[in-house]
Amino acid sequence: MNTLRIILLLCLALPLSAASWKAGTAKADITPNTPIWMAGYGGRTKPSEGTLHPLWAKALALEDAKGNRAVIISTDTLGMTASIYANLKARLAKEHKLQPEQIMLNASHTHTGPVLRGGLYDIYPLNAAHIKRIEEYSARLENEIVRITGQALKNLEPVTLKHGIGITRFGVNRRENKPYSDVPKLIAAQALKGPIDHDVPVLAVYKGLELKAVVFGYACHSTTLGIQKFSGDYSGFTQIALEKSHPGALALFSAGCGADINPLPRRVVHLAERYGLMLAAAVEETLLQKMQPLEPKLNTRIKTIPLEYGALPEPAALAAAAKNQTNYRGRWAARMLKLQADDDVPKTYPYPIQCWRVGDLLWLTMGGEVVVDFSLNFKKQYGPRTWVTSYCNDVMAYIPTFRVLQEGGYEGQSSMAVYGLPADRWKENVEDLVTEGINQLVRDTK
Repeated sequence: MNTLRIILLLCLALPLSAASWKAGTAKADITPNTPIWMAGYGGRTKPSEGTLHPLWAKALALEDAKGNRAVIISTDTLGMTASIYANLKARLAKEHKLQPEQIMLNASHTHTGPVLRGGLYDIYPLNAAHIKRIEEYSARLENEIVRITGQALKNLEPVTLKHGIGITRFGVNRRENKPYSDVPKLIAAQALKGPIDHDVPVLAVYKGLELKAVVFGYACHSTTLGIQKFSGDYSGFTQIALEKSHPGALALFSAGCGADINPLPRRVVHLAERYGLMLAAAVEETLLQKMQPLEPKLNTRIKTIPLEYGALPEPAALAAAAKNQTNYRGRWAARMLKLQADDDVPKTYPYPIQCWRVGDLLWLTMGGEVVVDFSLNFKKQYGPRTWVTSYCNDVMAYIPTFRVLQEGGYEGQSSMAVYGLPADRWKENVEDLVTEGINQLVRDTK
């Protein structure tokens, strides 16, 4: 009788042991309630004019068998600014006892989302009323992220985690395949050029047999659309499709290193929906394959690297550019002249990188707009069970490899002023600094 009782108790304990991860979810509609300037394209001349589909902030809280916690937050935004990231770190520590290494702030990099506080102010002709509305919206965004983080933590319940990798192919290297009008012909001829990363990493969270949440990634710019209506671009359509297919589940996008990758062709709504459905299909196929269960072990680390700016523009060149205040370069130049006059030009930027180990999944995150070389290099170095997320925590500029920096172009040089940074490019050691920083974090989490 005692033997039978012991066997029964062991059988009852097995599901509890298998579900020793805990997870909780929450989301908030963050669509602006009034017209506001939209982020991502310098050619815009007016604020938003409606909504294609809502913008969302979503939170997935995780807790391992030892009580270690982390929260993944996805947002339909171009990218968190330094100001918002700093505020959220302070508030999440105070209100939810989360340290920066426990927080992953993902931006989808949609180019049909709002301008945020302190970001891209030079590239638009903003007046005081515009900035006031941007700051009010940014405060609302911060409040919602703090709120849903707390809600997700309160909703923690036993789950299992699984990881897999799918594939989709709509991303095109935008540096190597120009003009864009030739891309359909190149696709038909299978003659596209340049590095690409078509992996679709997937983290699936199950409560029993039901999908509770799914985090997915892809290395491609969210630039299908250039309309004046809010949307999450292709990844917004992916999330809509996945949540419709799995009622009650939460779908979160974690953008990959797609700074030099575009969805091509583009610029019409049906293409954004098509790419979204292609990505959703890749996620669905991955969920159906034999995914790798993740042991309930969580280790999180973060590091800030002082990335060095290259040579500053000469005052004479800035003065000449500043004469044209109708151009973003002119507005930027005028501000840089004032910084130089006040001897207030920073020499470095505090660049955030993270390393999470979720079971045996190595998850690396990088701030800024990171070119595809980085993800390809890190996966080659650390193996296929490596997930590299870009546009994370603070999106301050493009992050080129040495190759892209030397080649120049938008990603390597001319984009820095768009983000309001004081130089036209990073110093030539940018790739070395980032790579060594990541390598150190990987060593620290072993």
